Amino acid sequence: MMNGQNFVQALPETRASSFSLSVKRKYVKLGYHYLVSKALYLMVIPLFCIILTHLSTITVEDFIQLHENLRLNCVTVWLLSISIAFLATLYFMCRPRNVYLVNFACYKPERAQMVSKELFMQLSAKNERFTEESLIFQKKILERSGFGQTTYAPKALIQVPANRTMAEARKETETVMFGAIDELLAKTGVKPRDIGILVVNSSLFNPTPSLSAAIVNHYKLRGNILSYNLGGMGCSAGLISIDLANQLLQVHHNSYALVVSTENLTYNWYFGNNRPMLVTNCLFRVGGAAILLSNRSYDRRRSKYELVHTLLTHKGQDDKSYNCILQQEDEANEVGVSLSKDLTAVAGEALKANITGLGPLVLPLSEQLLFFANLVARKVLKMKIKPYIPDFKLAFKHFCIHAGGRGLLDELEKSLDLTQWHMEPSRMTLYRFGNTSSSSLWYELGYSEAKGRIKKRDRVWQIGLGSGFKCNSAVWRAIRTVNPTVEKNPWMDEIDKFPVQVPQVASVVY
Repeated sequence: MMNGQNFVQALPETRASSFSLSVKRKYVKLGYHYLVSKALYLMVIPLFCIILTHLSTITVEDFIQLHENLRLNCVTVWLLSISIAFLATLYFMCRPRNVYLVNFACYKPERAQMVSKELFMQLSAKNERFTEESLIFQKKILERSGFGQTTYAPKALIQVPANRTMAEARKETETVMFGAIDELLAKTGVKPRDIGILVVNSSLFNPTPSLSAAIVNHYKLRGNILSYNLGGMGCSAGLISIDLANQLLQVHHNSYALVVSTENLTYNWYFGNNRPMLVTNCLFRVGGAAILLSNRSYDRRRSKYELVHTLLTHKGQDDKSYNCILQQEDEANEVGVSLSKDLTAVAGEALKANITGLGPLVLPLSEQLLFFANLVARKVLKMKIKPYIPDFKLAFKHFCIHAGGRGLLDELEKSLDLTQWHMEPSRMTLYRFGNTSSSSLWYELGYSEAKGRIKKRDRVWQIGLGSGFKCNSAVWRAIRTVNPTVEKNPWMDEIDKFPVQVPQVASVVY
């Protein structure tokens, strides 16, 4: 039997050998990936050498003979030329139009709307509708939320008593939308009347007149604008709006599309003691984004990104609440829901379907071969091995995952095998701005830009998760390197403070 001293001496050796093995596996995989990715070049080079060798044997007389043969068969040459021209024209007419992201803007509320966790609890305590148990529950959620002390709440809710009216709700949403759009128009120099398509998404607040009508009237947009108002689609609606705008831009030539993503808290704040409903109070904060898309070829030069793919997947789960995946595990158990179980059952299936559909479009051949081999081994050969999860880090440089809650980010970090660097934009967005619903993806992209991380040809994967249950993706390719010194976004005046270390539990004393 090994005594304690020998065990202590053997432990570092075991760890060292394990680390050495993991490093070897890493380099073997990188070598495999490099070999497969360069396989085409390795095959083309010998073929090219053979062609050059053959051409070197052709004499001037051979070229003269070829010219004579073509002159005698001028009808065939003309038919071949016309066919090539027709097929080329058909291809350019039928191929998908390139869609460019000219620029985007995220709304940053006034400092007066900043709400610390202590202030949040003080306001909740002053509301006589919450029981002591509900206050304790909210406190625990905030302590484990991953929030900082600088998130924003609506003006109507940080006064005592809260002014929860339709007029205040409309004022909140219009302030956010118009603030983001004003900044976007200033950045791009686009005139409002040049915008031909408008898509607005707000899941819970759908007044009459609609939010899209409010934008049309406020900015005096043209009368024949194609206007869409999306509601009831949860936090993933922002990418649904991008997909809709993309489809419309495939049909309407030389157009600008304005996409506005926001959510309303004032009219949807919950003053009751149902714990799953209280989670939304604790996690959702004020925010919104405006995005300008274009299919004009001459806009490519000044645009930041090109849209590569959008993919929408919907996996219905007998109407389970999205709140389930926003909660931390111990809090979820209190309301009879297991976080890990619901992440697997509710979000897991939608994410798996999205990955399955997106993988062949973006993954390098080396990863597709490994995935196929694993699938054959499990399904055909009946081998008892784990499903292979592709390494999406080989396909994407940057990841923007909806900042719905710490538990959600933890689960996706593990599932996609991402590093802290990849998760930093999502975690810092959750810390600084909270869950701003569908607009959180744009705060995250803004963070990467402010850090100077976006380089030319980098690919960005935006993942939106929302009720239904939906998992939606958008893939962007950077057209140019984004210079943070000339950028204007909510992070620029404080980006040097990030990243910060976020504790697992941050005590709230009020």
